[in-house]
Amino acid sequence: MAGQDDTRSFMALGIAVLTVSDTRTPSDDRSGDTLVERIAAAGHRLADRAIVPDERGAIAGRVRAWADDPAVDVVITTGGTGFTGRDVTPEAIEPLFDKRMDGFSIVFHRLSYDKIGTSTIQSRATAGLVGTTFVFVLPGSPGACRDAWDGILAQQLDYRHRPCNFVEILPRLDEHLRRGAAPSSTIRPE
Repeated sequence: MAGQDDTRSFMALGIAVLTVSDTRTPSDDRSGDTLVERIAAAGHRLADRAIVPDERGAIAGRVRAWADDPAVDVVITTGGTGFTGRDVTPEAIEPLFDKRMDGFSIVFHRLSYDKIGTSTIQSRATAGLVGTTFVFVLPGSPGACRDAWDGILAQQLDYRHRPCNFVEILPRLDEHLRRGAAPSSTIRPE
């Protein structure tokens, strides 16, 4: 049964927030503000925050830099998940994934469907691992950010959440990376 195990201590994570937009500025980034407020209220650390334009290189570069930073455990992006010509966030980030998290999109769309009905199909929300960093790609609306945080991320980023959560597997996320580099491996890098 899902719930909170109060015998476990809360563990704060370093979470970076990236807003992808050609028009948003720090003064009107409502989606980024929504995430930052929820991160703080949950007791996590805001590791960094940035706004980049809807350009693949800028998006991928910022996410890769954060994934390489040991102070960042989680990256949450908002914006650029639709179908217009400038919506390129999934195309920029998915090639970085070492592992995809297909269940995130499924659960996000299930929650979103309850709020906005079939309009949820206009989002290409996705998630995965970049090295040992969790990356969640959310739509650019404050409502979508609230739904993803309140309905999924708040629980999965809380070590006390049962029966399982992302925090408890953090120490083992690099097993697939270390396995490929092991001396006994028959796979040789090119």
